[in-house]
This record gives sequence, structure tokens and C-alpha cells, in this order.
Amino acid sequence: MKKKTTYAKDQERSITVNADPIELEKEKPGRKPKRKEEVGVTKADAIVGVALGFAGTRYRYGGTTRKGMDCSGLVYVSLLENNISFPRVSYQMANEGERIKLNQVQKGDLLFFKTSKRSKRINHVGLVVEVDGKDIKFIHSTTSRGVIVSSIKEGYWNGAFVKATRIL
Repeated sequence: MKKKTTYAKDQERSITVNADPIELEKEKPGRKPKRKEEVGVTKADAIVGVALGFAGTRYRYGGTTRKGMDCSGLVYVSLLENNISFPRVSYQMANEGERIKLNQVQKGDLLFFKTSKRSKRINHVGLVVEVDGKDIKFIHSTTSRGVIVSSIKEGYWNGAFVKATRIL
């Protein structure tokens, strides 16, 4: 099982999440292979799997490819790859889905942030990849480190958090 690890700037903490998509059953002679849905791969698993495939991609404003990606591009492409059409920019994404409390967040939900003191609108989005008790890990693209997995417990992200929505 392959793992991806991201490190905080102080190199003391690390966050690890499973980066391998769930494998399908081996094909047996005379039997039709099972579809993803039949072996327990949820829509949220599939979306998160696509997003984790971009881990390490550098940041690029407006980017939606492995050459460079911004935060909303990551979410947009991950959803589009799973046949879900969605707005392209974070503040428009924030108007979609059902608003939920942070303690109700599940894998596949979206987290929205305001990272600019000058702007009053949402300008950052992340996709929840794992919920472990009160710790929520989300994948997003940052200008300084590209596509990474972070924790809502990190002071910066906790302070910039605005709301969570469920789209699935």
C-alpha cells in the first residue's frame, strides 16, 4: 500500500493518508468483473482518489492539469472526472450543496476559507479526504507548496475557515 506524506514547515508534524485507489477484485475465468460500486468504492472515495493523484502538483493560478493547479481547479477536475458538473471558482462553489457543521463533515465534503484580509469573499476551497475524530484532513492547492493534504487543526486553516458544504 502506497502512502503519501506531507510535512509542515517546522518538519515536526506529518499527515499521512492512503493514496491508493481501492483495487477491484481480480477477474476470474468465466465471471464478469465487479464494478467499483459493487466492491465498496463510494463516489466520495472515487473523487478523493482523483484529487490525491494530483498530490505534489505545483500551484498555478487557473490551472487544471498536472503542470499546475489552483485550489478550485483541483476540486473542479476531481468532480468532473466523476461526472459531476460544478462551478469552476471557489466563491461560486461555496453557493452549491448543503451547508453542514464542522462536526458533521465526512469524506468528500468541501471546506471553504477566506485567506485574504482585504477580500470579504471566499477565495479558497479544500476537499475532505479523512475525518479522524475531531481532526479533518483535506486536500487543496496552496501558492507556496502546491497540492498538499493539510489538517483543519493547523492554526492558519482553522482561523481562515468559513464553512463546510455537502455536495454528494
